[in-house]
Amino acid sequence: MLTAVVGINWGDEGKGRMVDLLSSRYDIVVRYQGGNNAGHTVVNDRGKFILNLLPSGILRDETVNVMGPGMVIDLQHLTGEIASLREKGIEITPRHLVISDRATICMPYHKLMDVLEEQRLGGKAYGSTRRGIAPVYADKYMKKTLRMGDLFHPESLKERLRDIVEWKNLTVKNGYGDEAVDPEAMYAWLEKYGFPLRDYVRDTTKFLSEAVEGGKSVMFEAQLGALRDIDFGIYPYTSSSSTIAAYAPIGSGIPAKKLDNIVGIMKAYSSCVGAGPFTCEFFGPEAERLREAGGEYGAATGRPRRVGGFDVVASRYGCLVQGATDIALTKLDVLSYLDKIPVCVRYELRGEEIDYFPTGEDLEAARPVYEYLPGWHSDISGCRSFGELPKAAQDYVKFIAQATGTNIKYVSVGAGRDEYFEM
Repeated sequence: MLTAVVGINWGDEGKGRMVDLLSSRYDIVVRYQGGNNAGHTVVNDRGKFILNLLPSGILRDETVNVMGPGMVIDLQHLTGEIASLREKGIEITPRHLVISDRATICMPYHKLMDVLEEQRLGGKAYGSTRRGIAPVYADKYMKKTLRMGDLFHPESLKERLRDIVEWKNLTVKNGYGDEAVDPEAMYAWLEKYGFPLRDYVRDTTKFLSEAVEGGKSVMFEAQLGALRDIDFGIYPYTSSSSTIAAYAPIGSGIPAKKLDNIVGIMKAYSSCVGAGPFTCEFFGPEAERLREAGGEYGAATGRPRRVGGFDVVASRYGCLVQGATDIALTKLDVLSYLDKIPVCVRYELRGEEIDYFPTGEDLEAARPVYEYLPGWHSDISGCRSFGELPKAAQDYVKFIAQATGTNIKYVSVGAGRDEYFEM
Protein backbone atom coordinates (compact mmCIF):
# COMPACT_ATOMS: atom_id res chain seq x y z
CA MET A 1 0.00 0.00 0.00
CA LEU A 2 1.41 3.38 -1.07
CA THR A 3 -0.42 6.31 0.53
CA ALA A 4 0.28 10.03 0.34
CA VAL A 5 -0.86 12.35 3.16
CA VAL A 6 -1.05 15.87 1.78
CA GLY A 7 -2.38 19.33 2.61
CA ILE A 8 -5.42 20.63 0.76
CA ASN A 9 -5.02 24.32 1.54
CA TRP A 10 -2.22 26.72 2.58
CA GLY A 11 -0.45 24.30 4.92
CA ASP A 12 -0.80 23.88 8.70
CA GLU A 13 -3.85 21.66 8.19
CA GLY A 14 -2.76 19.10 10.78
CA LYS A 15 -0.79 16.66 8.61
CA GLY A 16 1.69 15.78 11.37
CA ARG A 17 -1.13 14.78 13.70
CA MET A 18 -2.71 12.54 11.04
CA VAL A 19 0.60 11.02 9.91
CA ASP A 20 1.42 10.17 13.53
CA LEU A 21 -2.02 8.61 13.87
CA LEU A 22 -1.99 6.63 10.61
CA SER A 23 1.70 5.68 10.71
CA SER A 24 0.90 2.69 12.93
CA ARG A 25 -0.53 1.07 9.79
CA TYR A 26 2.61 1.57 7.68
CA ASP A 27 6.12 0.16 7.68
CA ILE A 28 7.80 3.26 6.26
CA VAL A 29 7.07 7.02 6.39
CA VAL A 30 8.77 9.29 3.83
CA ARG A 31 9.13 13.08 3.69
CA TYR A 32 9.51 13.85 -0.01
CA GLN A 33 9.94 17.63 -0.35
CA GLY A 34 10.62 20.87 1.46
CA GLY A 35 12.90 21.75 4.34
CA ASN A 36 12.56 23.15 7.84
CA ASN A 37 10.35 26.05 6.73
CA ALA A 38 7.20 24.48 8.19
CA GLY A 39 6.43 22.39 11.23
CA HIS A 40 4.27 19.40 12.00
CA THR A 41 2.90 19.37 15.55
CA VAL A 42 2.21 15.98 17.11
CA VAL A 43 0.66 15.36 20.52
CA ASN A 44 0.75 11.80 21.86
CA ASP A 45 1.28 9.87 25.08
CA ARG A 46 4.95 10.93 25.11
CA GLY A 47 4.20 14.65 24.99
CA LYS A 48 4.05 17.44 22.42
CA PHE A 49 6.51 17.41 19.54
CA ILE A 50 7.20 19.92 16.76
CA LEU A 51 8.94 18.35 13.77
CA ASN A 52 10.40 20.49 10.99
CA LEU A 53 12.53 18.05 9.03
CA LEU A 54 12.05 14.58 10.43
CA PRO A 55 9.07 12.53 9.17
CA SER A 56 6.25 12.36 11.71
CA GLY A 57 6.57 8.59 11.91
CA ILE A 58 9.83 9.09 13.84
CA LEU A 59 7.80 8.97 17.07
CA ARG A 60 7.02 5.27 16.52
CA ASP A 61 9.92 2.94 17.29
CA GLU A 62 8.82 0.30 14.80
CA THR A 63 8.54 2.67 11.81
CA VAL A 64 11.36 3.34 9.32
CA ASN A 65 11.54 7.02 8.37
CA VAL A 66 13.02 8.31 5.13
CA MET A 67 14.11 11.80 4.12
CA GLY A 68 13.87 11.73 0.35
CA PRO A 69 15.93 13.28 -2.47
CA GLY A 70 13.26 15.96 -2.97
CA MET A 71 14.11 17.50 0.41
CA VAL A 72 16.53 20.31 1.26
CA ILE A 73 18.23 19.65 4.60
CA ASP A 74 19.68 22.18 7.02
CA LEU A 75 22.21 19.92 8.76
CA GLN A 76 22.49 22.10 11.85
CA HIS A 77 18.72 22.18 12.30
CA LEU A 78 18.42 18.43 11.75
CA THR A 79 21.15 17.78 14.33
CA GLY A 80 19.28 19.92 16.84
CA GLU A 81 15.96 18.26 16.06
CA ILE A 82 17.43 14.80 16.61
CA ALA A 83 19.05 15.91 19.88
CA SER A 84 15.77 17.41 21.10
CA LEU A 85 13.87 14.18 20.46
CA ARG A 86 16.55 12.09 22.15
CA GLU A 87 16.25 14.28 25.23
CA LYS A 88 12.57 13.28 25.34
CA GLY A 89 13.39 9.58 25.10
CA ILE A 90 12.88 9.07 21.34
CA GLU A 91 15.42 6.63 19.94
CA ILE A 92 16.89 7.65 16.58
CA THR A 93 19.33 5.29 14.91
CA PRO A 94 20.19 4.31 11.31
CA ARG A 95 17.79 1.42 11.84
CA HIS A 96 14.77 3.69 11.59
CA LEU A 97 16.06 6.89 9.97
CA VAL A 98 17.31 6.89 6.38
CA ILE A 99 18.52 10.04 4.58
CA SER A 100 18.78 10.06 0.80
CA ASP A 101 22.25 10.50 -0.63
CA ARG A 102 20.57 12.71 -3.27
CA ALA A 103 18.94 15.10 -0.78
CA THR A 104 20.23 18.67 -1.10
CA ILE A 105 22.12 20.38 1.74
CA CYS A 106 20.80 23.79 2.78
CA MET A 107 23.91 25.81 3.67
CA PRO A 108 24.23 28.84 5.98
CA TYR A 109 24.72 31.10 2.96
CA HIS A 110 21.28 30.05 1.67
CA LYS A 111 19.71 31.38 4.86
CA LEU A 112 21.82 34.52 4.56
CA MET A 113 20.60 35.14 1.02
CA ASP A 114 17.00 34.55 2.08
CA VAL A 115 17.33 37.28 4.72
CA LEU A 116 19.15 39.69 2.41
CA GLU A 117 16.52 39.38 -0.30
CA GLU A 118 13.56 39.81 2.07
CA GLN A 119 15.26 42.91 3.45
CA ARG A 120 15.81 44.25 -0.06
CA LEU A 121 12.15 43.70 -0.95
CA GLY A 122 10.96 45.59 2.12
CA GLY A 123 7.20 46.09 1.92
CA LYS A 124 7.01 43.76 -1.09
CA ALA A 125 8.59 40.79 0.74
CA TYR A 126 7.09 37.33 0.19
CA GLY A 127 6.84 36.54 3.88
CA SER A 128 9.63 33.96 3.74
CA THR A 129 10.54 31.98 6.85
CA ARG A 130 14.12 33.11 6.13
CA ARG A 131 15.39 29.55 6.37
CA GLY A 132 17.03 29.50 2.96
CA ILE A 133 14.44 27.43 1.12
CA ALA A 134 14.02 29.52 -2.04
CA PRO A 135 17.77 30.15 -2.46
CA VAL A 136 18.70 26.48 -2.00
CA TYR A 137 16.06 25.24 -4.45
CA ALA A 138 17.17 27.92 -6.92
CA ASP A 139 20.76 26.72 -6.59
CA LYS A 140 19.64 23.10 -6.97
CA TYR A 141 18.23 23.86 -10.40
CA MET A 142 21.34 25.89 -11.20
CA LYS A 143 23.25 22.66 -10.35
CA LYS A 144 25.30 24.49 -7.75
CA THR A 145 24.48 22.69 -4.51
CA LEU A 146 25.96 19.97 -2.36
CA ARG A 147 24.13 16.71 -1.68
CA MET A 148 24.24 14.35 1.27
CA GLY A 149 26.25 11.81 -0.69
CA ASP A 150 29.03 14.38 -1.16
CA LEU A 151 29.82 14.10 2.56
CA PHE A 152 31.54 10.77 1.88
CA HIS A 153 34.17 12.42 -0.35
CA PRO A 154 35.87 15.19 1.65
CA GLU A 155 38.48 16.19 -0.90
CA SER A 156 36.13 16.63 -3.83
CA LEU A 157 33.64 18.21 -1.41
CA LYS A 158 36.19 20.88 -0.49
CA GLU A 159 36.93 21.67 -4.12
CA ARG A 160 33.28 21.85 -5.14
CA LEU A 161 32.47 23.96 -2.09
CA ARG A 162 35.23 26.46 -2.94
CA ASP A 163 33.88 26.81 -6.48
CA ILE A 164 30.31 27.28 -5.28
CA VAL A 165 31.27 29.85 -2.65
CA GLU A 166 33.30 31.82 -5.19
CA TRP A 167 30.20 31.96 -7.40
CA LYS A 168 27.92 32.72 -4.45
CA ASN A 169 30.04 35.70 -3.37
CA LEU A 170 29.34 37.36 -6.70
CA THR A 171 25.86 37.90 -5.30
CA VAL A 172 26.45 38.10 -1.55
CA LYS A 173 29.38 40.54 -1.68
CA ASN A 174 29.18 42.20 -5.08
CA GLY A 175 25.39 42.26 -5.28
CA TYR A 176 23.97 42.72 -1.78
CA GLY A 177 27.18 44.32 -0.46
CA ASP A 178 27.35 41.92 2.49
CA GLU A 179 30.45 40.30 3.96
CA ALA A 180 31.88 37.57 1.73
CA VAL A 181 31.14 33.94 2.61
CA ASP A 182 34.23 32.10 3.89
CA PRO A 183 34.65 28.64 2.27
CA GLU A 184 36.76 27.39 5.19
CA ALA A 185 34.01 28.29 7.66
CA MET A 186 31.47 26.51 5.42
CA TYR A 187 33.60 23.37 5.33
CA ALA A 188 33.99 23.46 9.11
CA TRP A 189 30.18 23.68 9.35
CA LEU A 190 29.86 20.59 7.17
CA GLU A 191 32.41 18.73 9.29
CA LYS A 192 30.54 19.59 12.50
CA TYR A 193 26.96 18.96 11.40
CA GLY A 194 27.21 16.83 8.27
CA PHE A 195 29.87 14.20 8.87
CA PRO A 196 28.19 12.75 12.01
CA LEU A 197 25.04 12.10 9.91
CA ARG A 198 26.79 9.96 7.31
CA ASP A 199 25.71 6.72 9.01
CA TYR A 200 22.10 7.58 8.09
CA VAL A 201 22.77 8.27 4.41
CA ARG A 202 21.70 5.64 1.88
CA ASP A 203 20.38 5.21 -1.66
CA THR A 204 16.64 5.60 -1.07
CA THR A 205 15.79 4.46 -4.60
CA LYS A 206 17.29 1.07 -3.87
CA PHE A 207 15.99 0.98 -0.30
CA LEU A 208 12.39 1.90 -1.12
CA SER A 209 12.23 -0.15 -4.33
CA GLU A 210 13.26 -3.28 -2.44
CA ALA A 211 10.85 -2.45 0.37
CA VAL A 212 7.87 -2.02 -1.96
CA GLU A 213 8.74 -5.16 -3.92
CA GLY A 214 8.94 -6.98 -0.60
CA GLY A 215 5.38 -5.99 0.27
CA LYS A 216 6.15 -3.15 2.70
CA SER A 217 3.58 -0.38 3.07
CA VAL A 218 4.74 3.21 2.59
CA MET A 219 3.24 6.53 3.63
CA PHE A 220 4.44 9.70 1.91
CA GLU A 221 4.26 12.83 4.06
CA ALA A 222 3.97 16.24 2.42
CA GLN A 223 4.95 19.59 3.83
CA LEU A 224 2.63 22.60 3.42
CA GLY A 225 -0.44 22.36 1.18
CA ALA A 226 -1.66 22.46 -2.40
CA LEU A 227 -1.97 26.25 -2.40
CA ARG A 228 1.75 26.55 -1.62
CA ASP A 229 2.82 24.33 -4.52
CA ILE A 230 5.38 26.00 -6.78
CA ASP A 231 3.29 25.29 -9.91
CA PHE A 232 -0.32 25.08 -8.72
CA GLY A 233 -0.28 27.35 -5.67
CA ILE A 234 -0.75 31.10 -5.13
CA TYR A 235 2.42 31.98 -7.04
CA PRO A 236 4.69 33.76 -6.21
CA TYR A 237 3.59 33.37 -2.56
CA THR A 238 4.36 29.67 -2.63
CA SER A 239 7.02 27.35 -1.37
CA SER A 240 9.81 26.44 -3.79
CA SER A 241 8.99 22.75 -4.08
CA SER A 242 6.13 20.58 -5.27
CA THR A 243 3.71 19.88 -2.41
CA ILE A 244 1.24 17.81 -4.40
CA ALA A 245 0.75 14.06 -4.09
CA ALA A 246 1.82 13.34 -7.66
CA TYR A 247 5.37 14.35 -6.72
CA ALA A 248 5.54 11.95 -3.77
CA PRO A 249 7.13 8.96 -5.56
CA ILE A 250 9.55 11.27 -7.38
CA GLY A 251 10.66 13.17 -4.30
CA SER A 252 11.07 9.91 -2.40
CA GLY A 253 13.32 8.22 -4.94
CA ILE A 254 10.91 5.79 -6.62
CA PRO A 255 9.45 7.80 -9.53
CA ALA A 256 8.02 4.78 -11.35
CA LYS A 257 5.76 3.73 -8.46
CA LYS A 258 2.09 4.71 -8.33
CA LEU A 259 0.07 5.78 -5.32
CA ASP A 260 -2.80 3.60 -4.14
CA ASN A 261 -4.60 6.36 -2.26
CA ILE A 262 -4.26 9.99 -1.23
CA VAL A 263 -5.43 11.31 2.11
CA GLY A 264 -6.02 15.05 1.94
CA ILE A 265 -5.94 17.03 5.19
CA MET A 266 -8.08 20.11 5.63
CA LYS A 267 -9.19 22.08 8.66
CA ALA A 268 -12.78 22.79 9.61
CA TYR A 269 -11.84 26.45 9.06
CA SER A 270 -8.98 28.20 7.23
CA SER A 271 -5.52 29.28 8.35
CA CYS A 272 -2.49 30.65 6.57
CA VAL A 273 1.07 31.65 7.47
CA GLY A 274 2.91 34.11 5.29
CA ALA A 275 2.03 36.69 2.66
CA GLY A 276 -0.22 36.36 -0.36
CA PRO A 277 -3.92 36.35 -1.19
CA PHE A 278 -6.16 34.77 1.47
CA THR A 279 -9.70 35.52 0.35
CA CYS A 280 -11.59 34.29 3.41
CA GLU A 281 -9.40 36.09 5.98
CA PHE A 282 -10.91 37.42 9.22
CA PHE A 283 -9.63 40.56 10.91
CA GLY A 284 -9.89 42.20 14.31
CA PRO A 285 -11.65 40.53 17.27
CA GLU A 286 -13.24 37.89 15.04
CA ALA A 287 -9.78 36.75 13.93
CA GLU A 288 -8.35 36.90 17.45
CA ARG A 289 -11.06 34.66 18.88
CA LEU A 290 -10.58 32.00 16.21
CA ARG A 291 -6.77 32.23 16.41
CA GLU A 292 -6.82 31.74 20.18
CA ALA A 293 -9.39 28.95 20.04
CA GLY A 294 -7.33 27.04 17.50
CA GLY A 295 -3.86 27.88 18.85
CA GLU A 296 -3.00 29.23 15.43
CA TYR A 297 0.67 30.09 15.65
CA GLY A 298 3.27 28.74 13.23
CA ALA A 299 5.00 25.56 14.42
CA ALA A 300 8.23 26.54 12.64
CA THR A 301 8.22 30.29 13.26
CA GLY A 302 5.76 31.02 16.08
CA ARG A 303 4.15 33.66 13.86
CA PRO A 304 0.41 34.25 14.36
CA ARG A 305 -1.43 32.54 11.54
CA ARG A 306 -3.97 34.37 9.47
CA VAL A 307 -7.36 32.75 9.97
CA GLY A 308 -10.80 32.69 8.37
CA GLY A 309 -13.89 30.65 7.70
CA PHE A 310 -13.81 27.41 5.76
CA ASP A 311 -13.15 28.18 2.09
CA VAL A 312 -15.14 25.88 -0.21
CA VAL A 313 -13.66 27.35 -3.39
CA ALA A 314 -10.02 26.95 -2.35
CA SER A 315 -10.62 23.55 -0.75
CA ARG A 316 -12.40 22.13 -3.80
CA TYR A 317 -9.46 23.27 -5.94
CA GLY A 318 -6.96 21.77 -3.48
CA CYS A 319 -8.78 18.42 -3.57
CA LEU A 320 -8.71 18.51 -7.37
CA VAL A 321 -4.96 19.09 -7.77
CA GLN A 322 -4.11 16.67 -4.96
CA GLY A 323 -6.37 13.96 -6.35
CA ALA A 324 -7.60 13.25 -2.83
CA THR A 325 -9.37 9.90 -2.46
CA ASP A 326 -10.15 10.49 1.23
CA ILE A 327 -10.27 13.54 3.48
CA ALA A 328 -9.27 14.00 7.10
CA LEU A 329 -11.13 16.96 8.59
CA THR A 330 -9.18 18.40 11.51
CA LYS A 331 -9.93 20.79 14.39
CA LEU A 332 -13.71 20.49 14.22
CA ASP A 333 -13.73 21.02 17.99
CA VAL A 334 -12.25 24.51 17.63
CA LEU A 335 -15.53 25.83 16.18
CA SER A 336 -17.54 24.84 19.25
CA TYR A 337 -17.52 28.41 20.62
CA LEU A 338 -19.44 29.88 17.64
CA ASP A 339 -23.18 30.59 17.53
CA LYS A 340 -23.11 30.54 13.75
CA ILE A 341 -20.29 29.29 11.55
CA PRO A 342 -19.20 31.26 8.47
CA VAL A 343 -18.38 29.30 5.31
CA CYS A 344 -17.03 30.96 2.18
CA VAL A 345 -19.06 29.26 -0.57
CA ARG A 346 -18.19 31.45 -3.56
CA TYR A 347 -15.98 34.39 -4.53
CA GLU A 348 -17.14 37.76 -5.78
CA LEU A 349 -14.90 39.00 -8.59
CA ARG A 350 -15.55 42.40 -10.14
CA GLY A 351 -19.27 42.27 -9.54
CA GLU A 352 -19.80 38.61 -10.48
CA GLU A 353 -19.92 35.53 -8.27
CA ILE A 354 -17.61 32.67 -9.25
CA ASP A 355 -17.13 29.14 -7.91
CA TYR A 356 -13.68 28.42 -9.40
CA PHE A 357 -10.28 29.23 -7.88
CA PRO A 358 -8.64 32.05 -9.87
CA THR A 359 -4.96 32.94 -10.13
CA GLY A 360 -2.81 36.04 -10.13
CA GLU A 361 -4.52 39.42 -10.09
CA ASP A 362 -7.98 37.82 -10.16
CA LEU A 363 -7.27 36.00 -6.90
CA GLU A 364 -5.98 39.22 -5.34
CA ALA A 365 -9.22 40.97 -6.32
CA ALA A 366 -11.59 38.19 -5.18
CA ARG A 367 -13.82 38.71 -2.14
CA PRO A 368 -15.59 36.05 -0.05
CA VAL A 369 -19.29 35.24 -0.26
CA TYR A 370 -20.36 33.71 3.06
CA GLU A 371 -23.14 31.45 4.18
CA TYR A 372 -23.71 30.72 7.86
CA LEU A 373 -24.41 27.34 9.43
CA PRO A 374 -25.73 26.80 12.97
CA GLY A 375 -23.16 26.21 15.70
CA TRP A 376 -23.38 23.46 18.33
CA HIS A 377 -21.97 25.16 21.44
CA SER A 378 -20.83 21.99 23.19
CA ASP A 379 -17.61 20.09 23.87
CA ILE A 380 -17.17 17.42 21.20
CA SER A 381 -13.66 16.25 22.15
CA GLY A 382 -15.05 13.06 23.67
CA CYS A 383 -16.97 12.00 20.55
CA ARG A 384 -15.65 8.79 18.99
CA SER A 385 -18.20 8.31 16.24
CA PHE A 386 -20.12 10.49 13.82
CA GLY A 387 -23.35 9.62 15.58
CA GLU A 388 -22.08 11.04 18.86
CA LEU A 389 -21.65 14.52 17.37
CA PRO A 390 -24.39 17.09 17.97
CA LYS A 391 -26.73 17.35 14.96
CA ALA A 392 -25.37 20.78 14.00
CA ALA A 393 -21.82 19.39 13.92
CA GLN A 394 -23.00 16.44 11.81
CA ASP A 395 -24.69 18.84 9.41
CA TYR A 396 -21.51 20.92 9.18
CA VAL A 397 -19.40 17.88 8.23
CA LYS A 398 -21.99 16.78 5.67
CA PHE A 399 -22.11 20.29 4.19
CA ILE A 400 -18.34 20.42 3.71
CA ALA A 401 -18.24 16.95 2.14
CA GLN A 402 -21.01 17.84 -0.32
CA ALA A 403 -19.67 21.32 -1.12
CA THR A 404 -16.15 20.06 -1.87
CA GLY A 405 -17.29 16.80 -3.49
CA THR A 406 -15.09 14.69 -1.24
CA ASN A 407 -15.27 11.63 0.97
CA ILE A 408 -14.55 12.65 4.56
CA LYS A 409 -13.11 9.54 6.18
CA TYR A 410 -11.51 10.90 9.37
CA VAL A 411 -12.69 13.63 11.72
CA SER A 412 -10.39 15.08 14.39
CA VAL A 413 -12.07 16.47 17.51
CA GLY A 414 -8.94 17.25 19.56
CA ALA A 415 -5.15 17.37 19.52
CA GLY A 416 -4.62 14.03 21.29
CA ARG A 417 -3.72 10.89 19.38
CA ASP A 418 -7.06 9.22 20.21
CA GLU A 419 -9.27 12.28 19.77
CA TYR A 420 -10.68 11.39 16.37
CA PHE A 421 -13.02 8.95 14.69
CA GLU A 422 -13.43 7.29 11.30
CA MET A 423 -16.61 7.77 9.32
